Amino acid sequence: MSTLPVLGLTLGDVAGIGPEITLRALLEHADLREECVPVVVGDAGALRRAASYVGVDPAVVVTIDHPSQATNDPGLVEVLQVGEEMEEVPVGELSAVAGDGSYRFVVAACDLAKEGAIDGIVTAPLNKAAMHAGGHQYPGHTELLAEQFDVQNFSLVLSAGDLYFFHLTTHVSLTQAIAGITPERTDDVLDLVQAFAEAMGRPDTRVGVAGLNPHAGENRLFGDEDADVLEPAVRRARERGIDAHGPLPADALIPQAVQGKWELVVVCYHDQGHAPFKAVYGDDGVNITVGLPVVRVSVDHGTAFDIAGTGVAREASLVLAARRAAALAPGWDTVWRTAQRVTV
Repeated sequence: MSTLPVLGLTLGDVAGIGPEITLRALLEHADLREECVPVVVGDAGALRRAASYVGVDPAVVVTIDHPSQATNDPGLVEVLQVGEEMEEVPVGELSAVAGDGSYRFVVAACDLAKEGAIDGIVTAPLNKAAMHAGGHQYPGHTELLAEQFDVQNFSLVLSAGDLYFFHLTTHVSLTQAIAGITPERTDDVLDLVQAFAEAMGRPDTRVGVAGLNPHAGENRLFGDEDADVLEPAVRRARERGIDAHGPLPADALIPQAVQGKWELVVVCYHDQGHAPFKAVYGDDGVNITVGLPVVRVSVDHGTAFDIAGTGVAREASLVLAARRAAALAPGWDTVWRTAQRVTV
């Protein structure tokens, strides 16, 4: 077990499906323990309550004081308790208490990563409105993690198999996204893409850059951003040795990527990447944050308040996230060091 990466699984919003999918992932997929040592960073009370939803004995939930105490017993869910237990938080409802808890779970996991106690972070979903109600004004996990690790250049990356979608902007309005697609941001993300490709041993992989506007602007007929920002950024990237191409019409680039023509893709805003990605891959996709000193992988879905507590939530994305984090963790220092070298 000592050679396996230790992963901190943050429980997310305890009013959502996080507790039940965590139980299912850790108890119904025993072979996961051959790839990693999963330790839940969250709330034992919420997990014990969720045990009834998925038909397991709440006694399988045990608390430990430090990841080093984890036994990796496939019949147990080992938890680092963060704060007071929250089993009284109503299920399926927006809760400031749950939002605050989801924030504290992430911060605790980051602290463990900084001290070297865990090798990666896997995040169950949080609810942004609940986190805001709890007093923490972050657009989402990605920005909170970036602040905790004091990094400025990072990207939300959707991944399925060998396909990776890097995002220039994420959790902002469309107006803000357009304003946020600057030469500097585009350069930074293309450098992150190259760092990731180098660390994965594929430095010559082609990078497809999606256009912002329909038809990538159609020679300025549909906007100037593609010609004024993205096209020069692609030229600069090629001068730096990055095999970048574009901007290319998104409605052509993304189907080509799904069909295997591209492995590394840069999209301009949240829904340009998320909508087609989720439509095609569903539970087979995960969310990776590139630019952090520790690997972080998340499920690619939300808290699903509408089905929380019913026991029907699927754990597939969380299992995949843990597997991907376990696979990436041993080499993540190379990703981090390469990213630092090419972006500083």
